[in-house]
Amino acid sequence: QVQLVESGGGLVQAGGSLRLSCAASGSIFSSDVMGWYRRAPGKQRELVASFTGGGKTNYADSVKGRFTISRDNAKNTVYLQMDSLQPEDTAVYYCNLRRLLPYKDCWGQGTQVTVSS
Repeated sequence: QVQLVESGGGLVQAGGSLRLSCAASGSIFSSDVMGWYRRAPGKQRELVASFTGGGKTNYADSVKGRFTISRDNAKNTVYLQMDSLQPEDTAVYYCNLRRLLPYKDCWGQGTQVTVSS
């Protein structure tokens, strides 16, 4: 089993930075795909950034150049560094792990990010 716990959210002014952390309990396999999603109030959940087992990173166009996903295998943790935050980044951010064999789709509880103008 895998459990994910997000932390690092908070309130920042536009132009500020936050680093989100996703701590995983249980083993994380190199083939696992991990990523960050967000859901703004009244909007559908969307992919923000992902880090595949092959090492490829993917970013939503809206965050390219501002957000960086990274991982620390020794700490079993995935990070999302968010710079130049804008009010439209306000959302609850969720960590996700997807394992294909056997199939698993795990989510954290979410951490709130609020960016003031």
